[in-house]
Amino acid sequence: MKLSAGPVLYYWSEHKLREFYQQMANLPVDIVYLGETVCPKRREILPEQWVELGRQLAASGKEVVLSTLTLLECRADLAQVKKMVDNGEFLVEANDMAGVQLLIDHKLPIITGPAVNIYNHETLQLLHCKGLVRWVMPVELGRDSLASIVRRADLGDAVQTEVFASGRIPLAYSARCYTARAYNLPKDNCQLKCLEHPGGMVMENQQDQELFVLNGIQTMSGYEYNLIHELDTMRRIGVDVVRISPEPEGFAQRVEALRRALDGEPPAAQALLASDQCDGYWFGRPGMERCHAQQEVSAC
Repeated sequence: MKLSAGPVLYYWSEHKLREFYQQMANLPVDIVYLGETVCPKRREILPEQWVELGRQLAASGKEVVLSTLTLLECRADLAQVKKMVDNGEFLVEANDMAGVQLLIDHKLPIITGPAVNIYNHETLQLLHCKGLVRWVMPVELGRDSLASIVRRADLGDAVQTEVFASGRIPLAYSARCYTARAYNLPKDNCQLKCLEHPGGMVMENQQDQELFVLNGIQTMSGYEYNLIHELDTMRRIGVDVVRISPEPEGFAQRVEALRRALDGEPPAAQALLASDQCDGYWFGRPGMERCHAQQEVSAC
């Protein structure tokens, strides 16, 4: 299996992004996804600059994929997606059906992100006929659903399967901006407050659990997802790529741990499910549950 680094979901400064991708060139990831997928106001790096970054990473031996916006609200958003589709050099991950249709119209290979709702083998087969070469399983699906879809689609090596396995889970998108709302600001005059929260804004419930993280128009899981203990199961199902989502802290260490596990080393104790991590969706349970801890499957 290959290891991929998903697109940065948070709003980081240009300096922080460039520094992060300079580090990425030396990390043991096979595939790097580049681009803004959450909010079109986040313009620290423009589409043509993402392409230039992609060239630099490709020169270091990485497979580069450009990722598109997930929620399109106007023609300007669609134009931003078109720029990524028209890059002429790299594969494109479409995160909504407008992006998928643009790739179909241009007769280009299609990669779908986790926000594209592929919930059954018929959808997978249909999109394969339109040019699909890789799909990222929707994050709320579990291993049993994935195994059924892959088995019944019966596409062999024609379509690669990728699983979101590490990082805060992108759960939902809204036309409202929750970060702006927290500052009592309108969305159209948000003052780019997300820049002040490079890891999002944590929301706790009455039991002091980190329930959600607000990231502009995106709602993320409060706990980080961690499926490092399920790599053997993924291999048996036929997963081709395991995705790690960038976080502001500890990214390199998580990449190294996943790389070692993919190479056959038993995960170190500190890499297994921690108290602030979850894996419920994978086991068909509520997402924030912890169904595997210290190499022992719980009552889940």
